[in-house]
Amino acid sequence: MSDIALEQQASQSVIVERTRVLARIALVDRVFHQLTRAAAVVVLIILGGVIVSLVHGSWPAMQAYGFGFLTSQAWNPVTENFGAAAAIYGTLVTSIIAMVIAVPVGLGVATFLTELCPHALRRPIGVAIELLAGIPSIIYGIWGLFVLAPFLQSHVQPALISAFGDIPFFSTLFAGPPYGIGMLTAGFILAIMVLPFIASISRDVFETVPPVLKEAAWGIGATTWEVMRYVVVPYTRVGVIGGMMLGLGRALGETMAVTFVIGNAHKISGSLLAPGTTISATIANEFTEAVGDLYTSALIELGLILFVITFFVLALARYMLMRIEQKSA
Repeated sequence: MSDIALEQQASQSVIVERTRVLARIALVDRVFHQLTRAAAVVVLIILGGVIVSLVHGSWPAMQAYGFGFLTSQAWNPVTENFGAAAAIYGTLVTSIIAMVIAVPVGLGVATFLTELCPHALRRPIGVAIELLAGIPSIIYGIWGLFVLAPFLQSHVQPALISAFGDIPFFSTLFAGPPYGIGMLTAGFILAIMVLPFIASISRDVFETVPPVLKEAAWGIGATTWEVMRYVVVPYTRVGVIGGMMLGLGRALGETMAVTFVIGNAHKISGSLLAPGTTISATIANEFTEAVGDLYTSALIELGLILFVITFFVLALARYMLMRIEQKSA
């Protein structure tokens, strides 16, 4: 009987201990659940606060200029006549130039590192490319102003003007004197700045391709180009597009580097060699000098416009990724 009593007591002790452990695990799980929910809510609150602050700060300019603010390229602080068209145009053009340059180069770098580069050099080259992302933007701006701009002014821009001067459409794109600074130079700087993001993400997603898929393509006689085009890129297109959108988001919001080399001219020009401005550069240049509520409000409205542009770009990217995933399924 005593043995049975001892066994029952031991069994009850095990049950009690198991219950205590399960209760502790459940408590930790509830705390973790509430903390993660609070973190998500805090992010949404911060985002909502930013939107409310931008709308509140830009309201005087909205009332004064209405939708004409988006279509006017006037920018005269003396007469308080402001428009965002030139800044919006410069932001979009410089970002497009950057992506046109950075995307093929970034994909080429990723292809080289994953398929062609000797194993001993893959890590050093990859680290060197990633280090480009850690360089402060003001360093890019100084380098662009004192090194890249003079080089473009002396060698690249005169060659472009001479080569495309008699070709319709291109004669407009590359018209005017070679200033050195301008939207093309800003696009080059942005391309260098977003290149590490595109190259690194593309390399990482390329490495996730199962080797058996590439080996099967090589086994039927495919070249490296064909393997990349028909196997690797289709398999990783979601990740590649994500890297491109990340780079585009960086290009749209870059401030200091662009401010140094774009020329800061509030006008729309068909020539890529002409000076221009961007939303970020305008805010950085003039916010500390803004005198009067309307001037400050116009700059805040520029920030709101940049926020909206970035939001729609990222939303469009997300929609594209969803469509691609649905087609793949």
